[in-house]
Amino acid sequence: MKKRQFWLILLVALLLFPVTASADLIAGEEIVTLGEDLSASDKQKILNEFGVSENDVDIVYVTNEEEHKYLGEFIPASQIGSNAISSAKITIGNKGDGIVVETKNITYITNDMYVNALATAGIEDAKIQISAPFQVSGTGALTGIIKAYEVKSGEKIDEDQKLVANEEMVLTSDLVKDGVNEEDATEFFRKVKERISEEKPASDQDIRTIIQEVAKDLGITLDDQLLDKLVELFKKIKDLNIDWNKVNDTLKSAKDKWDDFVSSEEGKGIIDAIINFFKAIWDWFVSVFSK
Repeated sequence: MKKRQFWLILLVALLLFPVTASADLIAGEEIVTLGEDLSASDKQKILNEFGVSENDVDIVYVTNEEEHKYLGEFIPASQIGSNAISSAKITIGNKGDGIVVETKNITYITNDMYVNALATAGIEDAKIQISAPFQVSGTGALTGIIKAYEVKSGEKIDEDQKLVANEEMVLTSDLVKDGVNEEDATEFFRKVKERISEEKPASDQDIRTIIQEVAKDLGITLDDQLLDKLVELFKKIKDLNIDWNKVNDTLKSAKDKWDDFVSSEEGKGIIDAIINFFKAIWDWFVSVFSK
């Protein structure tokens, strides 16, 4: 094989299969996040409940300091507490599976609140089991899940996005404390995010109007203080430029482009060249080590 052909094919291979620092998420893979302040016996109890052993699963620990970092701005320190206890097991799903959450001994955050907040953080397609050995608020679990997802995917989630996800979780809980049922509270956040994504409000007043209209449709009464907090939250969500509607379209478009490429004469020729390239490398290894 001529040197020029070698480098040409190598360049094509690198363009088609770029090296990346992030790991591919594989359906069925698991990772566990544990509160750092679990006792040895409670830690084992949680691992048993999750059906894993310490030696056969990746484990990420969450500290109380991390809880205060992401939640201290939104809820009293006394509510966060001084111990990180809540834990989670994340099982990576297939594309389109969505987020499924189950909880046990979690008193402050509901399943749907976790789902909404995790979506805001950019996490999707996972089954998540959240638990504690006794009743706790569950505030540390969200931090742990995001941290574990970063470890498993190799991708760093934006710090502002983490803070917004935690703030959303807290304000959803505030709605429930004000007498709104859990289903309506989570639906309220979903619909406001959907309308902000579609309508792209240009001003704070536009955001306020959307919030008020969605609240009215769901029969939710908001006092001025909570309304102001919600306007500030949804301003941040808007500024994150999260596209809630086009993720699946982007994936489908990428797949269609790849299908078109591999079925074209150009694509077939390049793929054949890459196959021949790796075959030549293999033949070289065989010739070297067979001497």
